[in-house]
Amino acid sequence: MTEQPSYESTTAWRELTAGLAELDAAFLTGERAAPDEVGAVGGYRMLATLLGVACDTYLFPDTARPRFVETVTPHRRDRRWGGDNTDAWYLLCVLDPARHYRVTGRRHDSVYFSLTVYNQPAPGAWSDRVIGVVNDSDLTFGPDGEFELRMGPTRPDDWTGPFIELADDAFVALTRDYQGDPLTGRPVEWEIEAVEPAGPVIRSDAATAAALRAMLGWMRTMLAIVPTPLAQRAEEPTPGQLGHETAHGTNEFAEPYQVPDFVFGWSATDACYSFGSFDLEPDEVLEATFRPPACRFWNLTVWNEYMAGSSATDGRTSINIETAVLNDDGTVTVLIGRSLPEHPNGVTTLDLPRGNLALRFFHPDRVPERPVTRVQRAAG
Repeated sequence: MTEQPSYESTTAWRELTAGLAELDAAFLTGERAAPDEVGAVGGYRMLATLLGVACDTYLFPDTARPRFVETVTPHRRDRRWGGDNTDAWYLLCVLDPARHYRVTGRRHDSVYFSLTVYNQPAPGAWSDRVIGVVNDSDLTFGPDGEFELRMGPTRPDDWTGPFIELADDAFVALTRDYQGDPLTGRPVEWEIEAVEPAGPVIRSDAATAAALRAMLGWMRTMLAIVPTPLAQRAEEPTPGQLGHETAHGTNEFAEPYQVPDFVFGWSATDACYSFGSFDLEPDEVLEATFRPPACRFWNLTVWNEYMAGSSATDGRTSINIETAVLNDDGTVTVLIGRSLPEHPNGVTTLDLPRGNLALRFFHPDRVPERPVTRVQRAAG
C-alpha cells in the first residue's frame, strides 16, 4: 500500500472542516440560540456567506496580482453579512504592505464613495486600526469621472496626488460606494495594479495551510459577534462593547456615536452610527423620527440578528438621503413594519418579527441626537 503523503495543508483542511461543523453552536445553543426556524435558517445562510468571504480574503488573493472582489452588493444574496445595506457596493482587495499600488476608477452615479485601508493584528484576526482613508472629496476627476490614487510604503517621487501610506501591518483595502437608487445607479469602476513586477505564481503547502487556519479564525470571530441578542438591552453599556452593542431597549435606537480610528472590523471612521432593534407583531409599526445632520450620505437599513440585510429587489428595506421625504421642520419620520407601511418613508422588515436597525451618516457636521421611537398599530 502506498503511504499517504503528509501535508500541512491536509491537517489545516481537516481543522477547518471540523471547526465549521461546530460553528452552528453559536445560534443553536446558549443565550443566543435562535428562537425559531427563521433564525436558524438565517444562521446557516450566514455560515455559507462567511465561508465565501473568508475564501476571498485569505485563500485566493494574490497581492502581486491584485483585484477588487465584491464583498457586499445590493443584489448578491451570498454577500449579505457584516452590517451590509441595499444602497451600497463594497469591494475588497488584500494588500502586501511592502508593495506600491495604483488605483484608478470612474465614479458614475455614486452619491458618496471611499477607499479605506485596514490593518491585520495577526493572521485571521479582525482589523483593529484604520491605516488610511481616501474619499471622493480628496480626488480630482477627469471629464468622464475618472480618478487615480496611490498606496504604498513610501510616496512615489513622481506622485503628488491622493496617497495612503501602508504601515507594516496593512492588510486590506475596502471600498464603499453609496447610491441613491441601487436599482438604477451605476457603481464606481475600480481597478488596481501592483507597480512592482509580480514574479512567479507560488502556491505552497505552508501558505495554503496558513490561509485555511486564518479562515477558520476569522469565521470564529464573526460568530462571536453574531447573532446579536434582540431581547431588552442592558440599561448601561459594559466596558469593551462594540458599537452595535451599545445599550438600548427593544424598539429603540442607541445614542449615535462617531467611529474612532481604532476600530473593530471594517467600520468606517468617516461615519457616525446609531444602532437599534425591533420586535413587532404583524399589525404593529415602529415609528422613528430623527434630524439628519448636514452630511454626504445617510441611510437607515433593516438587518436580521446576523447584521445581514436583504437584496434590493426583495422590497424597500432601507431609506436614504435621496429617497426620504423630510418633515416641514427638517426631521425625518420613518415607519418600519413587517409589511410595507403606506407612508412616504415606509420600510418593510419582509415579515421578520424581530431584528436590528442601522442608521449611518457619512461626514456629518455633528453627531446627531438619538432618534425618538414609538410603536403603533399599522394603518388599516
